[in-house]
Amino acid sequence: MKDQIWWVTGASSGIGAALAKALATRGAKLILSGRNVAALEAVAAECATETLVLPFEATDYAALPAIAKQAWAWQGRVDGLVNNAGISQRSLAIETDFSVYERIVAVDLLAPIALTQQLLPRMVGAGGGQIIAISSVAGIAGVPLRSAYSAAKHGIIGYHDAVRAENEHLGLKVLVVAPGSVRTNVSRNALNADGSVRGTSDAAIENGLSPDDAAAQMLAAVDAGTRELIVAEGAEAAIAGLRRGDPDALFDRMSAMVQAGYAAQMKAGRATLT
Repeated sequence: MKDQIWWVTGASSGIGAALAKALATRGAKLILSGRNVAALEAVAAECATETLVLPFEATDYAALPAIAKQAWAWQGRVDGLVNNAGISQRSLAIETDFSVYERIVAVDLLAPIALTQQLLPRMVGAGGGQIIAISSVAGIAGVPLRSAYSAAKHGIIGYHDAVRAENEHLGLKVLVVAPGSVRTNVSRNALNADGSVRGTSDAAIENGLSPDDAAAQMLAAVDAGTRELIVAEGAEAAIAGLRRGDPDALFDRMSAMVQAGYAAQMKAGRATLT
């Protein structure tokens, strides 16, 4: 990846920051985006490569044409795009205000679609490139307390699968990643039923894979030309397999989790998917 130009969204922390650092070690030049300028600059300082810190609000769709133009003009091309920015949820659907659905779908689904739509004609016109789209195990199976998040992450898979099918013969490669629990702030930043920020993590997240390990698996998948990657272990890996191999068994398992008090444990930050 030496001298390739990679644009990483959600680059200020977690998987995005880990991917940025891993790409830098391979010699890539980086465009780092998110909202927290200080955090983006801190990540840039840890990357021994040329970087452009390009902050923007993901749902400011009107600003995206100018942002994409600036990103492309920096080095005259973008070889790789990481659609990573997003927020999660921890609330029962029956209790959740519709504004939570609007916010999560806007950030997790419409924002990456809007950005990709700006970049897609340029990348295809330049002969192709690579997109990495970060979905979730919750984008393969509907997981309790994540109805909005699951809806958005299912959409991420569908959109990027279609983009791959339409443009693969033109040189565009698309890797869709479905992580399980990775040690990030995803649970702390998740929205409650009323739209407030949760502020606490989950046992599953705290015991999950490190972002560096997840990033290493993703870049190995890019090397191999993989189209879909599940970055999960144990019960979370099994969820993805059941959704395709034995969906009724998965549906029974998800229902049983709620009946066993999973929702209350999750709200307290103690639940895992096992």
